[in-house]
Amino acid sequence: MDNLTLVAMVTMASIITAGITISIGVLGPSLSEGKAVATAMTSLAQQPDASPTITRTLYIGLAMIESTAIYCFVIAIILIFANPFWNYIISL
Repeated sequence: MDNLTLVAMVTMASIITAGITISIGVLGPSLSEGKAVATAMTSLAQQPDASPTITRTLYIGLAMIESTAIYCFVIAIILIFANPFWNYIISL
């Protein structure tokens, strides 16, 4: 196996890993956000007087949940665009 084949395989592995990272990394936060919003709507229907508190807590919770998906997205972007093997492939 020559060096070009090895570099191409490592590059393909990083692209596949980026795809898996973003797909699995977004699945959990999206399900959690849906459950959080559904629970908040139920709480708002039961206690409309506590609306400002529930809404504020919901937004803070959604921001925390969404940060996990953003971290996975950043890792996927790093795997694709900051791959050290790209310079070697481009120079060929």
